[in-house]
Amino acid sequence: MSDKITVLLIDDHELIRNGLGAVLDLEPDLQVVATAGSVAEGIQRYHEVKPDVVVTDLQMQDGTGLDVVRTLRKENDKVGLIVLTMHSGDEQIFAAMQAGASGFVGKDAPSTEVIKAARHAAVSPKAFVCAGLVGAMMRRQSAESTALTEREHDVLLLLAEGLNAAAIGQKLYLSESTTKSHIARIYQKLGAANRAQALVTAMRIGLLSTVQAAAR
Repeated sequence: MSDKITVLLIDDHELIRNGLGAVLDLEPDLQVVATAGSVAEGIQRYHEVKPDVVVTDLQMQDGTGLDVVRTLRKENDKVGLIVLTMHSGDEQIFAAMQAGASGFVGKDAPSTEVIKAARHAAVSPKAFVCAGLVGAMMRRQSAESTALTEREHDVLLLLAEGLNAAAIGQKLYLSESTTKSHIARIYQKLGAANRAQALVTAMRIGLLSTVQAAAR
């Protein structure tokens, strides 16, 4: 009985299936036991061969690799599930993680990354790995830390119009001290020391349009 890690490859490009399959088969502990060119065929082939690891493309004609991941993860929490894609943005990384993937690898990554991911997935199928995960999480945390409340956004818009704290308070029916607290929190979230810096940062991250800021 073979003690190799068995792998199913799902990709709608035959060249990629054959090329990646050849690379994985060169490894002494890995063996490609089946390939498929679509989501439906991939799920069918999985049930036929019951591999240790499934490596699936993200975008395919009849669905996505996330469909494969969700379907197989519901059935088996011990199968390794790797998403392989050309589209390796932050949203795709988080979507793969939330779907239950074991790993996420960009097609522009060296083949050694796929090999490492397959070995990891076979041993720790529910522990997500991705070379870009830390950066993606830092960007998400940064975006969340700069998110303004609805009231703070109202204050920001009036700051852009050039109003001072007292005038903003009158417009929004707030005390001057409460308004100043909102302004201080806006500056803190935007990493700004004054109104000008806050408005520049707000425009850069899309909280203000150039038209709104021009009113200042």
